[in-house]
Amino acid sequence: MKLQLALDELNLIDALRFADKVAEYVDIIEIGTPFVIDEGMRAVREFKKFFPEKEILADLKIMDGGYLEAKYAYEAGASYATVMGACDTLTVAAAAKAAREYQRNIVVDMLCVMDLPKRIAELEEVGVDYLAVHTGSDQQMLGREPIQDLEVMVANAKKAKVSVAGGINSKTIDKYVALKPEIIIVGSAIGHAKDPVAEARAIKEAMR
Repeated sequence: MKLQLALDELNLIDALRFADKVAEYVDIIEIGTPFVIDEGMRAVREFKKFFPEKEILADLKIMDGGYLEAKYAYEAGASYATVMGACDTLTVAAAAKAAREYQRNIVVDMLCVMDLPKRIAELEEVGVDYLAVHTGSDQQMLGREPIQDLEVMVANAKKAKVSVAGGINSKTIDKYVALKPEIIIVGSAIGHAKDPVAEARAIKEAMR
């Protein structure tokens, strides 16, 4: 089980410094969507340069141009790129094709997918690597959590691996670990913690 650190709000220099503090407990560093919009593939390249031993995820949330946009991430050094499960299956298939050619991973973000079991089956048919449960920040403000969707995902995913994101922290981590996703994604719980190192350590220890 891997811990993925989502970096969304910091500028490049501050993000590099922050990641260095908690890197001991992190397996995957995510260049979050706001971050990648601000810095582009430069952020992916810089993180791969400074953290060559870590896997990098580019949270592109691809909706069109699946092959080309995933290709940009892989050429910059990303091990993972994300495509939206709500987009056309042809786009997902194109992104998955790029992942296979570069021997990397495509992650399907299932945000706003209404019928999870049906969509999971469709996506596994085109050979995606990961399916990501994602309760977005706007949904979290209304008190929604990803645990129920994770239960559905784990029950229905037959080929793809599963990751989960959405307000997870050291107080809630145990119920997610119990469902055994391959990747647990944490952002603000570490990024906004009074002691980010202690929070990252507590989460990683719970995962072990």
